[in-house]
Amino acid sequence: MALPKLNTVTYDLTLPSTGQKLEYRPFLVKEQKALMIAQESGDDKQIEKAFAQIINDCVIDDVDPYALPMFDVEYIFLRIRGKSVGEKVKLNLLCPDDEETRVEVEINLEDVDVQMQKDHTNTIELSEGISMIMKYPCLKDMTGFDDEGEIKNLFEMIKRCVSEVRQGETVYNRVDISDKELDEFIDSMSASNFEDITNFFNTMPKLQHVIDVTNPNTKKVSEIPIEGLQSFFE
Repeated sequence: MALPKLNTVTYDLTLPSTGQKLEYRPFLVKEQKALMIAQESGDDKQIEKAFAQIINDCVIDDVDPYALPMFDVEYIFLRIRGKSVGEKVKLNLLCPDDEETRVEVEINLEDVDVQMQKDHTNTIELSEGISMIMKYPCLKDMTGFDDEGEIKNLFEMIKRCVSEVRQGETVYNRVDISDKELDEFIDSMSASNFEDITNFFNTMPKLQHVIDVTNPNTKKVSEIPIEGLQSFFE
């Protein structure tokens, strides 16, 4: 006699980048096991594949996890994880006023959202009539870096996130630009241009939650921002 099929409840979320409504379900034991194995391995590529597979399996609507901005991926996974194993998580946070005392706080994952900055733009004005349009880093952009230093990896990330270059009415799409041409183009930018590019990364939407924490020793209340998916599961 065959075992009974277990029914799974579905939920809705709104994709931060586009406002698109998506239907999803909690992950199952087989998916949780795959994620735990990937995290235990410490292999970035394996973890990336586990994240992508969970989103593919758990989101009912058609969505490509590799094409989504990372803040969308983190948001979707946070919602899936909350409905799967519990929306309340406890974190042990360091009080910034003395940098010694740790306080345990409880966070409801339903309160965590992607924060958008009003002054953020993905258009970098390089010179009169020339601009560069950036895209947000996707899941596929987060692996494959070497160990030759943060600066080299930063320039590699910039190249991965260039969507197009515009000169007046002429548009140069990234797929039509060779790596050599793009390297030379970036190297010819001014220090001010480079500052605008780094500002794009610094101000782009991020998964963030700010919590007030009271130091039991000093009684001082501090705001502590919690950013990035991993920060919510320490």
